[in-house]
Amino acid sequence: MFKIQTPATAANKGSCFDCVGMAFQLYNTLWLETAEKPHIEVRRQEAGEAIPTDENNLIYKTIRFFFETIGRTMPGIHMIQEDQIPLTRGLGSSAACVVSGLLGANALSGAQLSHEDLLQMAARLEGHPDNAAPAFLGGVVVGAMENGILSYCRLETPDLTKLRFAMMIPNFPLSTEMARQTLPEMYSREDAVYNASRTALLTAALTSGRFDLLKTAMADRLHQPYRQKMIPGMKEIIEECEKSGALSVFLSGAGPTLAAVTDNENFAPELPDNWTLRWLTPDMRGAVITAESY
Repeated sequence: MFKIQTPATAANKGSCFDCVGMAFQLYNTLWLETAEKPHIEVRRQEAGEAIPTDENNLIYKTIRFFFETIGRTMPGIHMIQEDQIPLTRGLGSSAACVVSGLLGANALSGAQLSHEDLLQMAARLEGHPDNAAPAFLGGVVVGAMENGILSYCRLETPDLTKLRFAMMIPNFPLSTEMARQTLPEMYSREDAVYNASRTALLTAALTSGRFDLLKTAMADRLHQPYRQKMIPGMKEIIEECEKSGALSVFLSGAGPTLAAVTDNENFAPELPDNWTLRWLTPDMRGAVITAESY
């Protein structure tokens, strides 16, 4: 039996729409082995819609895709899921499922595809790399897709552990599809330049430890202003976090989770009753697969 542990991820990082993501020590765990008949168990699940236990299960569909891609018949499989990453909250739950499924399928099949091949496959399945890449690699990863090929760079961030990340998670979901539908088809040149300059500044700030630049570097005009209307309380929570000493506040992925970056140990913003604050630590390893029974 194989055990795969895959971290949560926060994508977009404010200005870095669809191109920068970061992994955190909050994990989905999958146990996987061959069986005579398909059997899917969900032993633990955080907030979100119920996880399917049939062929609509995202991990199962990913495994099936892998076997179709390598031209082999998929065997019967026994899956056990324990998910700590809440669904539809902007913390990379779907990317974690895709990464787990590909790693598990590669191990079960004996195909021995490289980590690079699996990462490329995950990025194509996700459609954008900002969750899949850090889920595979850990840390902060910058990526760009060109003709279905992912080019990426894992940033060297030696001072990252000096920062604290407060994830403010509401009790309501927001699907990525719905969040994308609210975005405009066209942007002005001014807004494009605004985000491009801040994306460059953010990568420089993270690698050099210039965390005093994070507020400017994470400012955004491409997605957060449009998604804010779908997230009740977002504007007020950001203002409260800034008053409480946050270096920056950004929408995690498509939302609705908000992430505050701080170096203040006393950071304690007042949140509405339907929001929960959870402290997360960066994950620097990425997904890990071992041979281990449940």
